Amino acid sequence: MRVIARVHSEFPSKFGVPRQSGLVEDLESTLVFEPEFRSEEALRGLEGFSHLWLVWVFHQAARPDWSPTVRPPRLGGNTRMGVFATRSPFRPNPIGLSAVRLAGMERTPDQGTVLCLRGADLVDGTPVLDIKPYIPYADCVPGALGGFAAVPAGAALAVEIPPELLEHIPPERREALRGVLAQDPRPRYQEDPDRVYGFGFAGLEVRFSVADGVLTVREILEAL
Repeated sequence: MRVIARVHSEFPSKFGVPRQSGLVEDLESTLVFEPEFRSEEALRGLEGFSHLWLVWVFHQAARPDWSPTVRPPRLGGNTRMGVFATRSPFRPNPIGLSAVRLAGMERTPDQGTVLCLRGADLVDGTPVLDIKPYIPYADCVPGALGGFAAVPAGAALAVEIPPELLEHIPPERREALRGVLAQDPRPRYQEDPDRVYGFGFAGLEVRFSVADGVLTVREILEAL
């Protein structure tokens, strides 16, 4: 397998990244092809599709061995399920699959044509192995069963960001950050209201706590 491109997103590490693609539509990212694959011919016709499948690598979670069972956060981190019944990154082959919206295609002088994406659930620098068009009549299956993950995990949190802290976030990224926080980035099995969590976002460190269904941002700092 050869890496054909890399995704550039707001997340330097996996903590804080939405658990599935499409959950936070306001999240913007870009896909930059490796020099070998910067071909206009390879993209001919892509502009006619609204969504794409990305086949990519869990490069921050690759392990030399694997386990037949994992503990999905959805089930509290205590129940084991078969690895092939989950989307855990800890797999025999650390390959991921995401459906993202193609928001545009931008021609640049030094990186060729860059794909502008929305709703991606990917860490900055994620290697992409392939891109395929999302075809609604074939890829959407009415009545499909979702097993133990049939519905989104829990209700969205209310998000409170003090105005003086919100000023640290560029205006065009504020709704994306709110969407990420509303999804509750914490591990599902951690409910300590006094604990302060933090994750990287758009070159900043966002620190927050959660109590009684409300997520409150405590600090926004320059990332180290």
